[in-house]
Amino acid sequence: MRKKIILACTSCGSRNYTTMKNSTSTNDRLDVNKFCKVCNSHTNHRETK
Repeated sequence: MRKKIILACTSCGSRNYTTMKNSTSTNDRLDVNKFCKVCNSHTNHRETK
């Protein structure tokens, strides 16, 4: 089953991206390097609770 998740910037905390994740095969949080418009740089974005 796929769930909708929100990705938040690890440095400033702004929630910039939404994506889908297969919750049956992955139990850990998703961590992706994305561009943050607030920080104006590429930072790690982590799945929120």
